[in-house]
Amino acid sequence: MAPQWLSLGTAGMLLLLHVAPSFAQGSCSAGVPGTHGIPGTHGPNGRDGPKGAKGDPGESGKALRGQKGAPGLSGPPGRPGMKGDLGMPGPPGFPGGPGRRGKPFISINQEKPLFSRKRVLTDPSEIDTPIIFNSEISSDVDERLQGGSLPNGSFTCVIRGVYFFSYHISARSRVCLNLMKNTNVQTTLCDTAEGFLVTSGSAVLELDPGDTVSVHTTRYSNTLTSQTSTSHTFTGFLVFPTA
Repeated sequence: MAPQWLSLGTAGMLLLLHVAPSFAQGSCSAGVPGTHGIPGTHGPNGRDGPKGAKGDPGESGKALRGQKGAPGLSGPPGRPGMKGDLGMPGPPGFPGGPGRRGKPFISINQEKPLFSRKRVLTDPSEIDTPIIFNSEISSDVDERLQGGSLPNGSFTCVIRGVYFFSYHISARSRVCLNLMKNTNVQTTLCDTAEGFLVTSGSAVLELDPGDTVSVHTTRYSNTLTSQTSTSHTFTGFLVFPTA
């Protein structure tokens, strides 16, 4: 309010100064016109007028489709999709060629279907008991091809099949030996001679797993025990399996 009051007072004083000389001169003579006063300050903003009428609608425009642009660069590969359903089996392929011949498998941890042993002992064998063959003959061959041991002088079958067995025993004057399958005598071979002799025998036997084969001396055997003059050997191997 103060600036507005000052503005009105200033305008009134200027008006009085302009009119007063006119009255004074009017009584005597016309005076010189005064100068224009100082313009007043702007008044406050007026109030908003009433809302106008709705204008005419504009022209309806249609979007124009431009020409097809050039293809962009290929994006990076997307993530693998979900696994699809199992398809139908395809046609059988062509048969492959024959494979290479494998090596014979002989497990070291089990009794092997072959052996070739000799006796290197000085004590005589007891009558009607298996002769102990305690040493490997072919000890310089591959371990997989070496024969198995003969615990207590007996071979124990682990593979059902047909086997061949042979033995050679040194003796003096006479000798009779029994080739045993389990507790049954399969063959009995006797030989006599003046002085020293070497007798031998062989047989083909069909065995089942668990069967044992051994060579027994009899009361008519004068087998030698000296290492320098003895020749006691026992050999056997699988001819073919029957399992």
